[in-house]
Parts: sequence; structure tokens; C-alpha cells
Amino acid sequence: MRWRLVLTASLICAAAGIVIWVITSRQVGYWLQVHTGTVNESGPYYGFWSGFGSDLTEFGIIGAIATAAYQLFKKYNCHEPGCWRVGSHPAAGGQFSLCYRHHPDYRGKKPTHELIERLHQEHLARQAVIHDKLYGVGHQHLTDEPTAANGASVPGPPTAQAPGRRDAE
Repeated sequence: MRWRLVLTASLICAAAGIVIWVITSRQVGYWLQVHTGTVNESGPYYGFWSGFGSDLTEFGIIGAIATAAYQLFKKYNCHEPGCWRVGSHPAAGGQFSLCYRHHPDYRGKKPTHELIERLHQEHLARQAVIHDKLYGVGHQHLTDEPTAANGASVPGPPTAQAPGRRDAE
């Protein structure tokens, strides 16, 4: 229903624009000729390149800035489809950035001090478990005796040998 209303309004505006164009075509046409520089002022297309044509690079720069702003906005936007809020809360191990309304820990409410404190304590507990596991693996790896599992011998300290002596006959 909404799309029909938008389409109808667009068609009415387009028809009104065409009617206004036809009524004032001479004035609008001349205005376009002057402002785009297609009127032969001092040579063919001189007016275009010194007028409207010189702005083409500015349009390109404005387009590049608009594209960069859009991409930057999409990077920090909430990953929930259709949400325009800034996603400042990581979810799923940092794969998604969600706003407080769509983050599963907040359930649509802004985070309270108690919730932040609980989530922080859970995070610290997870980090401690990971640290303990890594420490245990590293400590076990360092305390194990090196074995020749692949058939290679373990190098030992170098032994000093006396230089060979030739007896002169």
C-alpha cells in the first residue's frame, strides 16, 4: 500500500514538472544553454569547459566523499537488517556489531551498571580459563624431556678434541 502511494506521488510530481517545462520551455531552455555553456560565446564549447564542464571534477570529488561516508557508515552501522543505529556492541566473538536493542545480552534495554559488571566478570573468568589452559600446555611442553620421535638425535655439548699430531720420521 505504501509503495502505491509513493509511486502515485512520484508520477504526479513528474507530470507537474513536464507541464511546467512545456509552459516555460523557452526560459528554461535558455537558462540551461547559458549555465551549461553551450551558447557559442567565444568559440565552440569554450563556454562549456570554462563553465559547467569545469565542475565535472568537483562532482567526482563530491561523489567520492559521499561514497566514503556511506562505506564508513555501513562499517559502524548495526548489522541487524533495517536498523540505522550505530552498532557499538560486539556480538558472536566480534563478527557482528550490534546496537543495544538488537544485542542478545541487553534484550532491547540499555545496559545497566549491574549488567556491565556481570558481563565483565564473565569475560574475566573466560580469559582466566584460557590463560590457565595455555599456561598448562606451555609448562607441560617445556618440562617434557625432548625425545627423538622422528629419529633425530638430540645434540649434546660439543667435545673438544686435541689436534692430531704427525710424527716426523
